[in-house]
Amino acid sequence: MSVRVNGRVVTPNGVIRQGCVEWNGDRITAVAEYPSVRDGHWILPGFVDMHTHGGGGHTFTTGDADQARAAAGFHLAHGTTTLLASLVSAPFPLMRAATEAFAPLVDEGVLAGIHFEGPYLSAARCGAQNLEYLRDPSTDELAELIELGGGAIRMVTLAPERDGALEAIKLLIAQRVVAAVGHTDATYDQTRAAVAAGASVGTHLFNGMRPVHHREPGPVVALLDAPTVVCELVADGVHLHDGTLTFATATAGPDRAALITDAMAAAGMADGEYELGGQAVTVADGVARLARDGAIAGSTLTMDAALRHAVDAGIPIADAARMVATTPARAIGLGDRVGALQVGHRADLVVLDEDLNVVRVLRGGSWVE
Repeated sequence: MSVRVNGRVVTPNGVIRQGCVEWNGDRITAVAEYPSVRDGHWILPGFVDMHTHGGGGHTFTTGDADQARAAAGFHLAHGTTTLLASLVSAPFPLMRAATEAFAPLVDEGVLAGIHFEGPYLSAARCGAQNLEYLRDPSTDELAELIELGGGAIRMVTLAPERDGALEAIKLLIAQRVVAAVGHTDATYDQTRAAVAAGASVGTHLFNGMRPVHHREPGPVVALLDAPTVVCELVADGVHLHDGTLTFATATAGPDRAALITDAMAAAGMADGEYELGGQAVTVADGVARLARDGAIAGSTLTMDAALRHAVDAGIPIADAARMVATTPARAIGLGDRVGALQVGHRADLVVLDEDLNVVRVLRGGSWVE
């Protein structure tokens, strides 16, 4: 039996001011104008967060399945119907253990996949990554993890200037795993070489990257300029100035700019002391920083808050909707299943009020309690 919700529907082609979305079971069956609607709630596709380390007091970074399930549930309540479990730099045994623990959650649909942010990163641009665990890319390690995960590993972030990085990127692409460039001190040419090898995502653009210089543009310009690369942006007003957020969005366009949370366990929690990758983190006024040096340590963001921030910064809601759903879904290879309100996609949507606060969340055709 078909079920319908009415309101201002945001589709890949723009906003239907008077519209409806229908679904039967777990699939969308119709998206259409509905003349009797008069400025109801906003209806957006379920959010897709391709980079998050935890939330609601729970973390993905320890490889604990119960923690992962709880963190995914926290973000689901904020409209994120699809997410990757992002880990931080860690010893190989923990990477193996996390892969084994999370693969069943991917099969179950709780997670859309695993994202390893590290450990193949730059020491000079490590940010809140643990220096103790950084190392050159290992194709042997990656091949073992990919086989162990049985399709669960969806993205790996690495620094292209490290020895063996291009070989690692080629292996990832051959195994249908997204290769992302991040936490890097690479030159413009080194970054372009990574893109040529198949890298297709820029991990939290600007953050953890060599700054732009007019005589050495570095990774930021190389990634923004590459038509095949989706650039992650953290829209919390801390990681990026709003002028930088809107500049990057205008330069890449909403089809190549993806909003992420980069959230840690402290998202949705009170200020206080937390942990990330074996390092102490202090959260004050909602901003997470390493206790040792004050480096930004992820965020306390949720995707609904990222959407509101982007719209407040001047990004049109139709573009912002692409950036929180359609673009990230395509970036991680799920664009044919989720990320847009269109017939045949999984029935995932978020109902928002006039101020873009979450009213209801639908995932797979069922309303979330």
